[in-house]
Amino acid sequence: MEKIKANLSPKDEAFRNFALTGNLWSVFLHVGIPLALYQSLSQLFKILDSLMAAHVSAKAVSAVAYLSQINLTLSAIGEGLAIGSSLKISEAYGAGDYQLVKSRISTLFGLCTLLAGMVMLLIPFTTQFLQLANTPPELIHIGKQYFILELIGLMISFFNNIYIAVERARGNSKRILHLNFCAIVVKLSLTALFVYVFNLGITMIAFATIISQLIILTTAFINMRQADNAFGFSMQTISFKKNVVAPMISLSIPVMAERIAFSFGKVIVNSMSTVYGTLTVGALGISNNISGMINNPQTGFQDGGAAIISQNLGAQKTERALEVFKRNLITSIIIGTIGHILTIGFLGPISSIFANGDMEFAKLISTVYFYEAIACIPLGINSANMALLYGFGYTKLTLIINFSRVLIFRVPILWALQHFTSLGSMSVGIVMSASNILTAVLSSIIVLIVIRQICKENNIHFIPKKPNKKQLLKMD
Repeated sequence: MEKIKANLSPKDEAFRNFALTGNLWSVFLHVGIPLALYQSLSQLFKILDSLMAAHVSAKAVSAVAYLSQINLTLSAIGEGLAIGSSLKISEAYGAGDYQLVKSRISTLFGLCTLLAGMVMLLIPFTTQFLQLANTPPELIHIGKQYFILELIGLMISFFNNIYIAVERARGNSKRILHLNFCAIVVKLSLTALFVYVFNLGITMIAFATIISQLIILTTAFINMRQADNAFGFSMQTISFKKNVVAPMISLSIPVMAERIAFSFGKVIVNSMSTVYGTLTVGALGISNNISGMINNPQTGFQDGGAAIISQNLGAQKTERALEVFKRNLITSIIIGTIGHILTIGFLGPISSIFANGDMEFAKLISTVYFYEAIACIPLGINSANMALLYGFGYTKLTLIINFSRVLIFRVPILWALQHFTSLGSMSVGIVMSASNILTAVLSSIIVLIVIRQICKENNIHFIPKKPNKKQLLKMD
């Protein structure tokens, strides 16, 4: 059988040279800004879903918040595979091994097909699965059909996540942004039609999501049909050889585990929060959405930073890869500072919009978010730390960090607040803030150790050392 060629287009070749040799601030912002906007639009997607669900009822908001969190736990598998594998694709891209780039991309889509098949087997057992997740019976009654459609959308999103990861690796951040914008316009238009015009329930919100996801999938199918391009899909280049699939799987498994642990931990927190009533669950979900307006742009720069780091590592440019971290850290802190000021300053109106005129619900949202917002800057620091660890392939450390975030810093603290204080619904906001701050502290300690180790191994002076007396005399 004739070997499929794997060439770079002039555009891909130009971006590779830019990523490896261009002004680093220009590279970082070129990749990061569209991804930050993409993540922001995705968050807007979730927020407007909540607003439209609120038009149905307050319980519908709680159902969407609760069930979406379970969905995120399942989607963590696909996201973890996409994130971990895309970093190895970026590394091969930076190293100039285009045949390996193509083989890894094609194999990644093959693995994704297996994942989608596993999710499909879950659909007949939806009720039992939701009961296993300790979902309140009233929310199962309201949202069962919604969740089934969410599972169908999840299978589509597995492929979409991989396509977006591939486009991110090749520097097509603007394409990701434009595509996501089109999908959101379709999604919101259909949802508004179903909810406000036809007065249908939350099930049609999930149906609108499927339609919008199909737009991205169709685009992926069209753009990946370049047989001779390194970033195209080909059945002939699917390979389960060790050098192709092993690095992707080994890097992805910890990411999958951390995403599952993190999302499942949120499900546990939601379940624990039901002791304060289903409205508290809804308020927590909305508070997370408001926080996401700040954290998601930080995550966009995190994704971009990790990709740039991987590319430069592939080209043996370790010091340049470390310099990306500095720019990521500065940018994320700025976003966190501005976001905190704006959301707290307009918290009253924001809460009222989500509460749909229910003043008690609005007050509950404000109370929870006021405490969660304290961690806006620490979350930015943690985001930059994670980008460095992802980019350098320390996914086992990111697993430890995110595992600690939920199952050590969040669930036990909430349990203690529930059993030893009378703070009530305020507890869920306090525990979100405390866990996020403690996570940032932990990740910062780990990153400092990792950077010192990298510098030692590569003889790099990335962290300035305190000058000795002889150096001070020379400076004078």
